[in-house]
Amino acid sequence: MPEEVGIVLFGDVADSRRDSARSSTWLRKITAELDRSYGAERMARFGFTQGDELQGLLRASADPFAAVLRASLDPDYLSMRWAIAAGPIDPGRGPTTQRTGPAFLIARQALAEARRRREELIVRTGDAHVDELLDGAAPALAVLLDELSDRQREVARLMLVLGLRQSEVADRLGVARPTVSVAAERAHVTQIEGLARALKSLLEDGLARVSAATAEGAAGPVGTA
Repeated sequence: MPEEVGIVLFGDVADSRRDSARSSTWLRKITAELDRSYGAERMARFGFTQGDELQGLLRASADPFAAVLRASLDPDYLSMRWAIAAGPIDPGRGPTTQRTGPAFLIARQALAEARRRREELIVRTGDAHVDELLDGAAPALAVLLDELSDRQREVARLMLVLGLRQSEVADRLGVARPTVSVAAERAHVTQIEGLARALKSLLEDGLARVSAATAEGAAGPVGTA
């Protein structure tokens, strides 16, 4: 059976032991929401482990950073540490928590590395050059999301997750449009959106470079007549 490439997403709830019941309730809500939002772009249902770790398996064409945004901008947000890895996965069925393959091992190693480095987002594509760029950029997205106030998080969610314009956000919240504009600016909504888009582009570039290198290796050296 041909090898299949997917994107593995792990999200570890920080300090979940302090309130494991709250963590489980929130993760149940988020996994259901992610299942709905990704639809056919997921290769398996989202799930979470007893250790309060979210797990997702997406198609190589999907945007895993949309999951980071959706979870981090949720009104009941819990601080998380994320690891994203693109690579081969083993054939199988069932939810993500029952799947395996090289990409899962890479994601597990990335999550352990994130803990050691005290960073909240690490991304691995398998291409050394791209991964070095991602190491410099990906943690910044998590920092921007983690530093939002409750109101800023709400405004960012309405704009980045629901796709509302500032005037629509103002109507939804019952406030003046300039109030939303100030909150969006202080929340760095434009920067968050641009950074998430750039990270997705880097991820796609890494996947393309790995695919090209694999194809070249499979073809072998070209002989001379």
